Amino acid sequence: MTAALQLRHARVRYGPLEALHGITVAAPGPGLTVLLGRNGSGRTTALRALAGTVPLSGGAVVWDGADVTRVSAFERARSGLCLVPERRAVFGSLTVRENLELAAPAYDGALAAYPQLEPLLARRAGTLSGGEQRMLALSRALLARARVVLVDEPAQGMSPTVASRTYELLGSLDACVIVAEQRLPPVPQGRPALVYELRRGAVVFSGEAGEFRRREAVDRTRRRPGSSPSG
Repeated sequence: MTAALQLRHARVRYGPLEALHGITVAAPGPGLTVLLGRNGSGRTTALRALAGTVPLSGGAVVWDGADVTRVSAFERARSGLCLVPERRAVFGSLTVRENLELAAPAYDGALAAYPQLEPLLARRAGTLSGGEQRMLALSRALLARARVVLVDEPAQGMSPTVASRTYELLGSLDACVIVAEQRLPPVPQGRPALVYELRRGAVVFSGEAGEFRRREAVDRTRRRPGSSPSG
């Protein structure tokens, strides 16, 4: 897999505070990459830096080998990058149908992905539950047929079944897909996924999802009462 979208030694500052401390992330295209971390880890900032909605104070954003650090978020979107933020990802004053029509006049594919939206077509998006709004936002992203899809907490507010379905959909896209999550999501079996774990603006782990799961299992074993370190 080749890297489609990268942060290279990226730094981001919010006033006097540095949120990213020179991190490097390389996401394949097509493929799924997960940015893991608790609130304040820098995962959302990394996603925004890739989208161009926050500027870098150092480093670079590289897309298909070209430096796009100074390319605006609007131009990146026009070139095929779709960002689904954690909040305000839908037009609340418009109906579900109108939201979908803005993404594509023919939106049957969105209803096939999330049949739960069909009875809600006449509802204003702002009246939907959190999980329903996430389904609508992701449906719009699926209709966009973007080359790069960035999603902050895709499954927030969803049931486990719908969350698994969501990751099946994201994993099946012929796109570079990067998601930000607090915990490792239900990555589809048989589909490789890269994981970057962030803490306080630095990368503390990078590798395959399976490797991350094995490391977590070892850590849980070590934390059990009465367990002793090997060696």
